[in-house]
Amino acid sequence: MATTTAAFTLTSTDLMDNATSLSNTATLTTAGTTTGITETTSLTDLITVASTDVTAAKSAKVYIKNTGTATDKYALIGIGDSSGTPIYLGRLYGNDWMFFPWDANSGEDVTITMNDATETVIEYMVFFE
Repeated sequence: MATTTAAFTLTSTDLMDNATSLSNTATLTTAGTTTGITETTSLTDLITVASTDVTAAKSAKVYIKNTGTATDKYALIGIGDSSGTPIYLGRLYGNDWMFFPWDANSGEDVTITMNDATETVIEYMVFFE
């Protein structure tokens, strides 16, 4: 039986006076069953222009990490529209990460495609200046 788990973790030492850590996990199942979700849309928009709060006067930096440990599984990261053909920046294998500037004002989203259905946690954050 497949198990699909969504996880979120945020840790900071400079947002407040004390160190802060927040995490939550959810097991995703097919409606009305205990069977894990077995289908995906494959290519998805990881970060969409519509979901950001960037104005023309600001720039953005994107951090993405594949938290997996498998050396043969990867996340393919691209820039563009997931319904079109994104321009691929590269592959993130287990424990790989990337940090790059992103022009959210260009209208181009950040996309992700996993090379297989293996459960993998991808963490990401957009920094605005």
